[in-house]
Amino acid sequence: MHNHLRHSLVAQILDCIVDAHDRHTMLLAALVCAVGIYASIAIARHAARSSGAVRIRWGSTSVLSSGCTAWATHFIVLLAYQPNMRVAFEPVLTAISLTCAVVGIGGGVVVSLSSRRGPRQFAAGVIIGVGVAALHYVGQSAYLVQGTIRWDLTLVIPSIIVSLPIFGFSMMAIASRNRTWQTCAAPLMLLGIAILHFCGMAAMTLQQDPSIEFPSDAVAPQTITPIVAGISLALIALAFLGWRFDLAATARIRQDRKRLRDLADVALEGLLITQNNIIIAANRSIERLSGLKQDDLTGSEVSRLLPALELTTLLENEEREANLIGVDGIIVPVRVLRSTVPLGHSVQTVIAVRDQRERLRTEEKMRRLAFADPLTGLPNRTKFTELLERHTCTERRTDQGLAILLIDLDSFKIVNDTLGHAVGDAVLQDVSIRLSTLVKDRGIVARLGGDEFVVMLTGDVSDVSAFDIASKVVEQLGARPFDIDGRTIHIGASVGLALFPEDGGDPSSLLRNADLAMYLAKSEGKGTVRRFEKILHERLQERQSLEAGLRIALSSGQLEVHYQPLVDAASGRITSAEALVRWRHPSLGLIAPATFISLAEETGLIVPLGTFVLKTACAEAATWPPEIGLAVNLSPAQFHDKSIASIVASAIEDAHLLPQRLEVEVTEGVLLADTGATLETLNRLRSMGVRVSMDDFGTGYSSLSYLRRFPFDRLKIDRSFVRGIPSDAESVAIARAIITMSTCLGLLVTVEGVETAEQYAFAVSEGCTSIQGYYISRPMRAEAFAAFLIAWNNQAPPNPSTGRKIAEKSIVLHHSDLRSVLNW
Repeated sequence: MHNHLRHSLVAQILDCIVDAHDRHTMLLAALVCAVGIYASIAIARHAARSSGAVRIRWGSTSVLSSGCTAWATHFIVLLAYQPNMRVAFEPVLTAISLTCAVVGIGGGVVVSLSSRRGPRQFAAGVIIGVGVAALHYVGQSAYLVQGTIRWDLTLVIPSIIVSLPIFGFSMMAIASRNRTWQTCAAPLMLLGIAILHFCGMAAMTLQQDPSIEFPSDAVAPQTITPIVAGISLALIALAFLGWRFDLAATARIRQDRKRLRDLADVALEGLLITQNNIIIAANRSIERLSGLKQDDLTGSEVSRLLPALELTTLLENEEREANLIGVDGIIVPVRVLRSTVPLGHSVQTVIAVRDQRERLRTEEKMRRLAFADPLTGLPNRTKFTELLERHTCTERRTDQGLAILLIDLDSFKIVNDTLGHAVGDAVLQDVSIRLSTLVKDRGIVARLGGDEFVVMLTGDVSDVSAFDIASKVVEQLGARPFDIDGRTIHIGASVGLALFPEDGGDPSSLLRNADLAMYLAKSEGKGTVRRFEKILHERLQERQSLEAGLRIALSSGQLEVHYQPLVDAASGRITSAEALVRWRHPSLGLIAPATFISLAEETGLIVPLGTFVLKTACAEAATWPPEIGLAVNLSPAQFHDKSIASIVASAIEDAHLLPQRLEVEVTEGVLLADTGATLETLNRLRSMGVRVSMDDFGTGYSSLSYLRRFPFDRLKIDRSFVRGIPSDAESVAIARAIITMSTCLGLLVTVEGVETAEQYAFAVSEGCTSIQGYYISRPMRAEAFAAFLIAWNNQAPPNPSTGRKIAEKSIVLHHSDLRSVLNW
């Protein structure tokens, strides 16, 4: 039954269209409707491009044009209707129908302009549809016939229900950014109007009644036709005007786009000009970047080039990483920036595309430079520390072992100094290759800096396997010489071993303890492997405590200068004294120089320490008799300071000491550093009147050449040669040879370390200049030395034993604690 009813309604509508209407007039109505809709949309677009009062004026014109289009279309189709009886139009309802159309369309436009979102546009279309529906059915109520009219609601109600969504979709199409959707707007609106009219006309059933008379104000069709014709002509004029507006706007947009493209081509970055996610133009940089031509890009979606980029989520001026897909599927890493540019009445989206390949290559290079050693390509200290932290965390979770081998090359400095840094660099590169070959996949090799390498052994590592690999490292670097540019170079390696977690529970302590073990290996003769022991840590703590205490001692008066006398071998009188520093610790007591002097040299404290001794000794020596000289040691570190001669001159001047009374003692370590600068400094000291002596003569490598090159006044025979005299024939021969050579060269000779009467007698008999040692006196404080000096020289003892007894008796009378000081 429903199918039959549906078939009956469709047949009724078709019969109304085919049999009851004049086809030519209906075509005219469709033309008027199409022209009016185009005019309305074109004028509306022009209004959208305008602003202020002009926008309101053209917007109102568009609304009025739309209402007139619907009204004219409706009445033209009514005029095309042929009921075969007299017809007329009721004027009031006719005017009201036009008002309904204008008001409904105006209300819909106001709602549409408030938001471009789909639901709001659909609602605006429904409001317009209500106005058009009111136009049709009020207009049909104004249609008078000489008879009676009966309405079929089964056609009226569905026509309204069906047409309203169509009007809604037509407004959504107008507001859409998709061109295909936009082209559907006018046909959809025309379809909605057609459904309302033909369903409404088919719903009327007319029955002629000659007795019915038209009202006196009824308007004949011949009267309303010119009105409709005039409105139609006005719509045509508006359509032409809108067409002109569109042409002008299109020309401006085309010109603006061309200008935008010209500007874009100047940019080094790639630029995509898009609208509604469609590429309108692209600059030459994009062509170079993607390998695609402008014609290939124009009209395609942005996702063709940037598939993973969501423009809807990309904020204005927000930069984002993306991948550009070029020709043949080449992936180019890029950085994109989105910006909107108003162009005419529309908004263009400009996407800046920056090639990131060079930046990424630079970052990768910087990353390699930051984490890799540029000479060997091995991980550097920063990268190794990061890897060590990562592996210690992993090994802690898996309960597996880990070992650190800290490797320091032996004799590498000599290679650098004698053969040059280029050869040294080649050796380091060869070392890195040997270590990497030896370790392979059992661990990681890194260069910490200089000639220091480190190996981290991972996996199931035991102390035995780690020690075995460490021994192979020593063998590989020490037993096999290096062949660099035809030169055969021999170096060695000292290795410190520390196991995780036994020898350190964190990366820093593990490296520190391996470093301590390595220094132990170096101190025990080099070319060996030593594993960390807890006693090394205790020694480190003691050393750190001692260093901190020494810094305090320099500023708090804990350091003292003691003096050991030198006796003239011929007269037996004291002629000078050597200044020796002592540290009187508040809790540890008197600390021997051997304990802290080497520490001072390693930490650089030897410079202020040496300056303190020099100035203190000069000041105290100025109080001695003028014939008594002073000897002060200068360390190699002090000679690195180019102003050492000025410091000596200042100390002499401040103390009002004659320069001839001062003698500076240097070792061969000073001479090895920089012979040119050292010679210049020694000559400056000699020119001031200061004497120069070589201390510990005979213990170095090239002492005889130094005697010829440097301006020495005195040689001091080292105590190691004196210790065996007179029982050791070799020691006697060496000491005798040095004394004889010095006499021939016109140099003074001091024999130091004399501890027995036999040694003293030997020194006197061999003709040395002066004698120094415990046999005469231990080093003593300044006041004790002054008293000892007076007692010794006043007696002028013919032999040392008598002199010592006289001096002891004299000094005890003035200093009750002298015996403990001199340790007699």
